[in-house]
Amino acid sequence: MKTESICVRGARDLNDRTGAVAVPIYQSATFAHPGVGASTGYDYARVQNPTREPLERLVAALENGRECAAFASGMAAMDAVMWLVPPGSRMLATSDLYGGSVRLFSELAGRAGLRVDYLDTNDQKRLAAAMGPDVKAVFVETPSNPMMNITDLRAVRKTVGPDVMMVVDNTFLTPILMRPLELGADVVLHSGTKYLGGHNDTLSGFAVTNSQAIADRLRYITKTVGTGLSPFDSFLVIRGLKTLHLRVERAQATATEAALWLRSHPRVRKVFYPGLPDHPGRDVHSAQASGAGAMISFEVDSPRTAEKVLESVRFILYAESLGGVETLVTYPHLQTHSDVPPEKREELGITDRLLRLSVGVEAAEDILADLGRALGWGRGLRTASARRAWGRRARGGARRWALRESGLGLPAGERPGAVGGRATGNARRANWRGDVPEPGPACSGTRPPGPPDLRYPPSPQSPGQL
Repeated sequence: MKTESICVRGARDLNDRTGAVAVPIYQSATFAHPGVGASTGYDYARVQNPTREPLERLVAALENGRECAAFASGMAAMDAVMWLVPPGSRMLATSDLYGGSVRLFSELAGRAGLRVDYLDTNDQKRLAAAMGPDVKAVFVETPSNPMMNITDLRAVRKTVGPDVMMVVDNTFLTPILMRPLELGADVVLHSGTKYLGGHNDTLSGFAVTNSQAIADRLRYITKTVGTGLSPFDSFLVIRGLKTLHLRVERAQATATEAALWLRSHPRVRKVFYPGLPDHPGRDVHSAQASGAGAMISFEVDSPRTAEKVLESVRFILYAESLGGVETLVTYPHLQTHSDVPPEKREELGITDRLLRLSVGVEAAEDILADLGRALGWGRGLRTASARRAWGRRARGGARRWALRESGLGLPAGERPGAVGGRATGNARRANWRGDVPEPGPACSGTRPPGPPDLRYPPSPQSPGQL
């Protein structure tokens, strides 16, 4: 089946005799034995559950993997994978990982005798120099969180060799846009809380592999520690996955437009997005992924501007997490990366001027209108004539470029590689890689009606540090 069909039809309840279209919730902790020494295939929910099992088969199929283990959260999945690395050994990791990963590696994994060294995993000379007989694993995020740095996965596999376990966190891109197992990874991790579930209503995590030995060890850890995903949460993720391909495509198209819009704004100093023509590592990324995703980081001109954006957004939500249908903005240095030492954050570019935007599936006009109101429509330009000129140049630029990039600006039957009115994956990949002219600024010069205020009542508590 095609990937889109796997999303919708890939989870099937093999125990069903009723014809139910949806996988039911088997809310049972234990299962009766038909006889002494006999089993139905399910004994105790900590080992396996008939709602979790179809979900694991579905995620494995999407990643083109052999086995998948579903966990209660992405961090639980990551912790289980760390138990695969022998105590006293060393692991190499991407320098600007998600802050929760750094916390796990620094505190808990360190106490278990695992040493983690951070470096630019796309610098193959540095990676080769860091290798040694005690290196048993390499952990990669690409694009990295939040700086969107790109790592060549094929090159990493070649550098570290076949005996080092290669783990790739594919949360940002999902199997819709990249399949790391096909690029040399031994284990692929997902925080299913994000794009796979997609609705900000459940926690989950996944580890996918083609190694039966690794899969057996992960299941043993799940059985022993009890970190498997619950039946109800499994049901929610199955339901979310049915629209994964639609959500990723829609969010990515809007993210491309938003990235160009942000780059045109006078208060924005830098935009980090793999879909921009001049993004470092774009050629590498386009060779291993079929799209840029929907995550954007951007640096504004001052900490005050960053705080103003967070305090002023009404349609966009200032909240933890990413990958859901709602557009969220996050302040990494206070939230996701608060546990990273301040000097290390500064070195990586995770400053008090950096914001991270997870673009959802709402109308692009509403997202850009809220960004425009929060950042100021053309503020920062010294004269009224300069602001008017900026507005004229901006009008419609992002929309035209985004349509050209995706091929959606053409009638369905005329898009490259279109089959039945839909561009094939290879055609989308080729079109996404194509050379495009440098876009102009991309924001309307007029102030549209402001979006409704969708914020929750303010809380006296400070933002959580996840």
